[in-house]
Amino acid sequence: MSVRLKLTLSYAGFLMLAGALLLAAVWVFLLRGRPGGSFDPNLSDFLRAFDPRNFGPRVFGAAAAAVLAFLLVFGLVGGWILAGRMLAPLTRITDATRMATNGSLSHRIRLPGRNDEFRELADAFDTMLARLETHVAEQRRFAANASHELRTPLAITQTLLDVARTDPNHDTSELLDRLHTVNTRAIDLTEALLLLSRADQRSFTREPVDLSLIAEEATETLLPLAEKRGVTIATSADITPTIGSRALLLQLATNLIHNAIVHNQPEQGTVWVSTSTHPKGVLLTVENTGEKLTQELVSTLTEPFQRGTERIRTDHAGVGLGLAIATSITHAHDGNLTLTPRSAGGLCVTVQLPAAPPHTGR
Repeated sequence: MSVRLKLTLSYAGFLMLAGALLLAAVWVFLLRGRPGGSFDPNLSDFLRAFDPRNFGPRVFGAAAAAVLAFLLVFGLVGGWILAGRMLAPLTRITDATRMATNGSLSHRIRLPGRNDEFRELADAFDTMLARLETHVAEQRRFAANASHELRTPLAITQTLLDVARTDPNHDTSELLDRLHTVNTRAIDLTEALLLLSRADQRSFTREPVDLSLIAEEATETLLPLAEKRGVTIATSADITPTIGSRALLLQLATNLIHNAIVHNQPEQGTVWVSTSTHPKGVLLTVENTGEKLTQELVSTLTEPFQRGTERIRTDHAGVGLGLAIATSITHAHDGNLTLTPRSAGGLCVTVQLPAAPPHTGR
């Protein structure tokens, strides 16, 4: 049976039960006369009309049956209408679910009326559809960009091999060097995609980690690159305990510092790396000098394969996933990553992560 029919039968059954109890109470009350069946002379003529000697079981039974039949019909019709009105929001939610199942994620329920349980359910479903639509759009863009990025090194490799085949006198060492460079870029891109997928799926073990030590290790690793490019790294570290994957958090800090070094002034650039505690958690901040950026451009830098103009021209071009991976790692650790353009030029990246709970062991 449908829910509407079940509600209808429930309404009708409850109405029948209430009517039967009411009729039974009336009958018992009428039979509670004085001995001999006489009523108190002080009672009104209206109550005397219900004397059991004039209103016997057969007459009362027939009247009660008629009343119960009327209540049954009334309960079924009224219950069907009321159940239909109450379940109308569920019909709209069901229709929206079917449309979403068929691939239409742009449809919204937008249930009108008062703020009841059905309205809360519809609003929650609309919010879920909006997030799902955004997520699917991002995945489609990511798949398209990834396909394009992977196709490029493969196409270059194919071209180099064709040249080697048609021109046997071509310099083999130069060809091998170019193939090695292209192959290395393809491997880096594949590893970055795998790392991004791992962060999105949160398939890692959480353990206590000091974010200041993570930032220090990432800084020491990238110090030769900074010196080569004439960039100075200034550090300021407070003990910042958090919970997460040490490997992923190290990748997060490495990506941010590497990005700050590469996207900097050609000479005499500076990168500031600091960790600190905050009432809402722990902070990792990476700032750098560089060209002035607009808020519109900064808001797109965390999308996969988004590159600034400088990144394309450098020998450390990367694969366009550095900030996207950093964002995914941050979200996987229940944190927030914020990008803010500096007024003097450059970028300020702030990562806020939950602080590790205090140690309660004895």
